[in-house]
Amino acid sequence: MERRPIWGERRQFQYIALFREQIMASLQGKIALVTGASRGIGKGISLALARVGCEVFLAARDESALADVVADIQAAGGVAEAVVVDVTDETSVSALFERIAARGRLDILVNNAGIAVAGRIDELSLADWQRVQDVNVTGAFLCCRGAARIMKPQGQGRIINIGSISGQMPRVKSSPYTTSKFALSGLTKALALELRPYNIAVCALHPGNVMTDIWEKTPQVPEQEGVIEVEDLADVVVTIATLPDNVNLFESIVLPVSQPYLGRG
Repeated sequence: MERRPIWGERRQFQYIALFREQIMASLQGKIALVTGASRGIGKGISLALARVGCEVFLAARDESALADVVADIQAAGGVAEAVVVDVTDETSVSALFERIAARGRLDILVNNAGIAVAGRIDELSLADWQRVQDVNVTGAFLCCRGAARIMKPQGQGRIINIGSISGQMPRVKSSPYTTSKFALSGLTKALALELRPYNIAVCALHPGNVMTDIWEKTPQVPEQEGVIEVEDLADVVVTIATLPDNVNLFESIVLPVSQPYLGRG
């Protein structure tokens, strides 16, 4: 006799629908900020957060691309606002957080803005090195500082730093990017300790290979490593965002099953 499932299909669909409703309820009306939101991972995260009810501030340098993301969110019934920001410029970042503070609160910061420059150490310019550190480290610091100034008085908040497994297991010719992601991990740990008395959860999410424009421009990565879709990573961010305020998924790694982690390169 064929064994029947414990739940029928209808029951399963009802359970999934209820779960989605619970997610929507937990994030409905929360204010989120995503940096690097005009494309790639940042765009995917912004769309996912808006889909579950967050009001999303989208920050990046490309005004036209930001407008397109806002239009996509609004067409789907979501709420979003674009702010042109250079995360390496203190004045620009300060203006961003003044705008958010005027909104009244900030519940979620996703520090996603980042760049990568590859090259052998004896061939890299100081300008390339500095540019990566400015965006990936200084930019994250400025945004964490801005978020903390809003979140501490409200006694609640969540900061999600998008790191990389390159910050744990580097590839060859990746010293600027790898160093920046190790630094971001250190910043995450320091702030998780410093801000926990204020009920602010600070965590790092370390993706492996993700299908973005950066991936498409990096043909030296072996195809057999595999790649995950931006939407898969965005779903993880939403999951972290739905955790109770007193719970922190401090550090997590998301990568294709087929991608080497130890011994890669």
